[in-house]
Amino acid sequence: MTRNGSVETPSPRPRIHQTHPQDTPPFHSTVSQRKLRRFNHFIFVFRLAAFCFSLSAAVFMLVNKSGSHPRWYDFSAFRFVVAANGIVALYSLFEMVASAWEIARGSTLFPEIFQVWFDFGHDQVFAYLLLSAGSAGAELARQLRGINATCNAFCVQSDIAVALGFAGFLFLMISSLLSGFRVVCFMINGSRFHV
Repeated sequence: MTRNGSVETPSPRPRIHQTHPQDTPPFHSTVSQRKLRRFNHFIFVFRLAAFCFSLSAAVFMLVNKSGSHPRWYDFSAFRFVVAANGIVALYSLFEMVASAWEIARGSTLFPEIFQVWFDFGHDQVFAYLLLSAGSAGAELARQLRGINATCNAFCVQSDIAVALGFAGFLFLMISSLLSGFRVVCFMINGSRFHV
């Protein structure tokens, strides 16, 4: 009963429809929503660039042949370049799908805590993998140039493949920095977003 003696009737529309507090979607203002979408788009673009450069490096090395000798698979460093760039291209493709999912749905593919650590850890591992493969390939290409002063198309194409691998490393490193930022935000705020 209320003060004036009338009976209180329930509201026709209850304000809270969920049964648990964790069901409540987090509040984000329009400005923060735009920032989140822009951040997700940046991550997607860097992952796309890492995919394109890594795939191009692997393809350039795979089609690298000059007559009957030498071939890329004759050198362990060039095999490492092909394998590392192929693995990173597959990983970047998966991460592009995960980023597109997050942009479209507004949620992560995996649970949030797992997703931020998965992204950061794998970005670190694969960035170092690309860096070491590129370093090994660059050293072998330098040695081949020193041995054969009239380096042919094989050496030039090897140089291009190694350079593309280093460009893929650069974009994967930037993705790693962004995913590291998400990890820090998650540790501080309990969410992968800084707002």
